Amino acid sequence: MLTGVLCGVLAGALWGMVFLVPELLPGFSPVELAVGRYLAYGAISLGLMLPGLRRLLRLLRPRDHAALLRQALSGNLVYYMLLALGVKLAGVAPTSLIIGLIPVAVTLLGRRDQGAVPLKRLMLPLLVIGIAIACINIDAFRHAQASGAPLSSTVLGLACAAGALACWTWYALDNARYLKRNPQFSGGQWSSLYGLSSGLVALPIGALAMLWAHAGGAQTPAPARDWLLFWLYNGMLALGASVIGNHLWNIASRRLPVTLTGQLILFETVSAMLYGFAWRAQPPRMLELVAIALLVAGVTWSVRLHAVPNAPAVAA
Repeated sequence: MLTGVLCGVLAGALWGMVFLVPELLPGFSPVELAVGRYLAYGAISLGLMLPGLRRLLRLLRPRDHAALLRQALSGNLVYYMLLALGVKLAGVAPTSLIIGLIPVAVTLLGRRDQGAVPLKRLMLPLLVIGIAIACINIDAFRHAQASGAPLSSTVLGLACAAGALACWTWYALDNARYLKRNPQFSGGQWSSLYGLSSGLVALPIGALAMLWAHAGGAQTPAPARDWLLFWLYNGMLALGASVIGNHLWNIASRRLPVTLTGQLILFETVSAMLYGFAWRAQPPRMLELVAIALLVAGVTWSVRLHAVPNAPAVAA
């Protein structure tokens, strides 16, 4: 179990990087960011798969192709487009706040899965997590109002973040259940297939986006569109967050019940906030510190309840 927990935590730390890239590349649209990241992910996955590609492809059945397609869209392309748009319109903190609800959503929807701790015993840890999310929310909106940001942009950004939340919650459950039903695929194999399918799906989406931009005659100032940085950052995301992060997450998904892996996703939120503080060269505000402490406490409590099935649901 410890290996699964460590893999989930490390995956969250790598995934936290995805919230920074839309801030680092403001001249690129969410579609361009998603296509760039997953084209790089597909290329890296193809390189990793080449030695055993034919054997691996022979394992695939029509149901596997369907699973890879829906997971590539829900867990990668559509999710990241919505996340990037949320960051651009509402900012890193509010978007990471909404994404931080994934553990609660996954826990609620996965409560009937085998090995899941009864929801009644998880109510107090989830309450701690809910208070933490409320703290982030209060802090984010207080400072958004002080900055004079348009309300419509903030609302649209939060709506996009909510859409990203729905996409990834569905993906997390589908991926965990599919891996457990199909032990013929290792976590690394499925991650590579997942990356390759994401890259293949990204190709037509990227082509359509280019045609749309060309037809509309959209022009962006060259200094704001540094293509070298674009591919550098997306290559780093593809290798770190996608290839390594997804492989670690597949290990965690196979070793742990869904209710616990759902809680570990919180480390993505914590990591995103810490990276944001480092990027802005500003220390966290008091409510942000309280939120991080409560998030870590809630996840630790949940891990303890899963490690000791008969432990009473009281604070340690």
